[in-house]
Amino acid sequence: MRPAATALLVLACWLLAASPAPAQQVALSGLSSGRALLVIDGAKPRFLLPGQTHSGVRLLSALGDSAVIEVNGQRQTLRVGDAPVSVGKAAADTGAQRIVLTADAQGHFMPPGQINGREVQFMVDTGATLVILSESDARRINLAYDKGRKVKVSTANGAVAGYEVRLASIRVGEAQVYDVPAIVLPQSMPFVLLGNSFLTRFQMQRNNDQMTLERRF
Repeated sequence: MRPAATALLVLACWLLAASPAPAQQVALSGLSSGRALLVIDGAKPRFLLPGQTHSGVRLLSALGDSAVIEVNGQRQTLRVGDAPVSVGKAAADTGAQRIVLTADAQGHFMPPGQINGREVQFMVDTGATLVILSESDARRINLAYDKGRKVKVSTANGAVAGYEVRLASIRVGEAQVYDVPAIVLPQSMPFVLLGNSFLTRFQMQRNNDQMTLERRF
C-alpha cells in the first residue's frame, strides 16, 4: 500500500474513533411483572428486568407506566406510548446557554418548565440546597420517589421526613440539564423549588427584575 493511502486509512480510522457514538433511539412498548418491554433502534422488542442491559441500554426501574434507563451514564425516563427518545454519549446538558427570567409582581422568579419531560411550575429559590417538590407533584409526574433514600429535612414547620432522589432531567426554556439531585417532601406545595442543585450549573446575575443564568457546565 502506498504511503499516501496508508496515511488516509490511518486518518479515517482516527476520525471514526474520535467521533462521538451515535445516539440510540429507545421506546417503552409495555410493562409486565416489573419488566420493561423496550424497543431499541427499531429492533424487535425485548423484555428487561431492572439491572439488565441490552445493546448498551441498562434498565434501572420499571414502575407504573414508566421506566428509567441509563445509556453511557445518562438517565432517561420513558413512558408507554411516548415517541422514542434519543440517548447516548452525544446527549449531555443541552439547549440554550442562557436563561433570562423576569420577576413577577411579588419579586419572585416563576418559570414554567419540565421534570423528566412532565410540565411543572418552578419558583427559583437560591436558599434551597436542592430542587424540592411535593409528593403530590412527584406522583403527578410518575416519579418513583419512595424508592429514594429517606432523609430528615428542616422546614419552617419543623423537621419532616422526605426522600432524596435524582431527577433524570430538568428543562427551563431551551436549557436542559440531567441527573439533578432533589428532595420530595410530604407537604403540599403550589410550585417546585428550583434550588442550587440546578442553579449551580449556571452563573447567576440579577439586574432589577431580571435574572440571567449563563451555563457554566
